[in-house]
Amino acid sequence: MFEVVVVGGGPAGATAAEDLARSGHRVALLDREGRIKPCGGAIPPRLIQDFHIPDEQLIAKVNTARMISPTGRHVDIHIENGFVGMVDRKDFDPFLRDRAEAAGAIRFTGTFLRIDRDGKQRWVVYRDKDSGEEMRLETRLIIGADGAKSRVAAQEIPGGDKTPLVFAYHEIIAAPEANDRYDPTRCDVIYDGAISPDFYGWVFPHGKTASVGMGTFHGDVNLKDATAALREASGLSHCETLRKEGAPIPLKPLRFWDNARDVVLSGDAAGVVAPSSGEGIYYAMMGGRCAATAAAATLATGRITNLALARKLFMREHKTVFNVLQSMQDAYYRSDSRRERFVSLCHDIDVQRLTFEAYMNKKLVKARPLAHIKIGFKNIRHLAGLVAETHV
Repeated sequence: MFEVVVVGGGPAGATAAEDLARSGHRVALLDREGRIKPCGGAIPPRLIQDFHIPDEQLIAKVNTARMISPTGRHVDIHIENGFVGMVDRKDFDPFLRDRAEAAGAIRFTGTFLRIDRDGKQRWVVYRDKDSGEEMRLETRLIIGADGAKSRVAAQEIPGGDKTPLVFAYHEIIAAPEANDRYDPTRCDVIYDGAISPDFYGWVFPHGKTASVGMGTFHGDVNLKDATAALREASGLSHCETLRKEGAPIPLKPLRFWDNARDVVLSGDAAGVVAPSSGEGIYYAMMGGRCAATAAAATLATGRITNLALARKLFMREHKTVFNVLQSMQDAYYRSDSRRERFVSLCHDIDVQRLTFEAYMNKKLVKARPLAHIKIGFKNIRHLAGLVAETHV
């Protein structure tokens, strides 16, 4: 019998399984495998440090972010004293699963079906990938880390089947040589309603390849056509297409992450993708760590209420950042005129420094209160249209 079965082997599930295995718990990691999530692949220094990511997993190091407006104006924001690492989920996710297994987690490959219970006994039921037969894993607790359309969440958590989703799509292409439009050390973020009416498009370097994609909440948008338009606008239409991937991304954290019985969620299953930026890898891994902490506390004390620690610990550190990013998305992603204003605001050096300090360290910076006040006034003036747009 296992103490914990982790359903889902992405960054959240693999991290939870590794943490629990390293602390001496008997853990099973159940994953479908073969699925690659569309993802720009950016990971900040804090993730690299907190989760001990080796340099060989970084396929590129980015030192500049270019924000591009609907009219093609751009602002280059340089990363001071550091870089953003880039990973390819095709390789990064298996690396995390292998590391969990090396720590002691026992791997199973198949598709989660349901949880069966009989008195105090419970089993995770899954369809084995090789045999196609239903198999069962007996366990005390379950961590659901099976993605945005989580079966675990839908079956076990109130409201778990009603998560609002952004649909993301990207194409991995053979990267061109550096030129006046493509820089292998720069991430391009495109705020253009013609590409996405409510989110953004991206061109992220991956060393010898690049990720080009977009996301939207609107179901009537053709993601492939929008990505083709983005490639055309970015001078990348001629590049060889190596992979095409699409998947839903949750828009906001769920209200409940556990069923007050034997299940707790993490990662996309819990809805922990940052608003505005869509960043998910760091928050998924941190969510996995919080779920592992909650499960370990529950096993140690026998108090099921400790499952709620997963959400409490995560929100204690990241709720304010999520709220600020949600407010920014609500304010600026509503129209192209607002997106133009947003790119203009990004010219401000205080905005650039505070934004990247918060991104790199995953905390709102409190060291310069006067800068925060100044940014607040500028933000109001930009939204009111009282500031002339800066042209580049």
